[in-house]
Amino acid sequence: MKNTRNYDSLILLMVFIGFWTLLNIIYGSNAIASPLQAVQRLINLALNGNLLGHMIETFSAYAYALVLAIMGGTLAGMLLGLHKMAGDVGEPILVSIYSLPKVTLYPVVLLIFGLGMSAKVAFGFLHGVLPIAIFTIGAIRQIPKIYLKASKTLQVPHKKYIRYVVVPATIPEYFSGVKIGVSLTLLGVLIGEMFGSQRGLGYLLMKGIELNDTSLMAAVALVLLSVAILIGVSLQRIGNHLKR
Repeated sequence: MKNTRNYDSLILLMVFIGFWTLLNIIYGSNAIASPLQAVQRLINLALNGNLLGHMIETFSAYAYALVLAIMGGTLAGMLLGLHKMAGDVGEPILVSIYSLPKVTLYPVVLLIFGLGMSAKVAFGFLHGVLPIAIFTIGAIRQIPKIYLKASKTLQVPHKKYIRYVVVPATIPEYFSGVKIGVSLTLLGVLIGEMFGSQRGLGYLLMKGIELNDTSLMAAVALVLLSVAILIGVSLQRIGNHLKR
């Protein structure tokens, strides 16, 4: 089974590289760099010492924003999900904010936090916290009512009800929200770097766009794609473990 999955992944990778190469042949390097050009530019960035510094900047902000988003989203979702009246009031507000394009809030973020690390962390947090909170609320509301009735009948203390009933019952849907939050947090950090930063992978990507440097854009995209695949595989394994 594992060999089959590896074989399928290799085929998918070859198809992706082939499609990328085809686009380069059709539209030329001025529109999209070839895979070879992207790898060469990536090696040059790594040898010059610039890539590591930009990666550290981006993923430091991402780590801070992700921890805050998971903690804030989990706490808000638990509070609103366990209290029906608060949830009825708070959930529509969260959904409305979630549907709002976050780019429109970036000027406000800049005014409050200024340029630098704090603004990127705040913008990443805004992207990631809402889906985690909304999925947590939905997960708690879908807990079978019989669990609550049985807990009350057995006079289970509230803390033990949370630990032994709520948490196990909500893990599958809650973790789906976490996976979305993980992806959107990285997106928020990158957008923050593109519009208000002098360091980071988002800054490099914006620099490539401004200079029409397709090899730089492709190199940064290659790094982000590799990280996204690594995160996705890790989350999938964690999710399978939690479901078991």
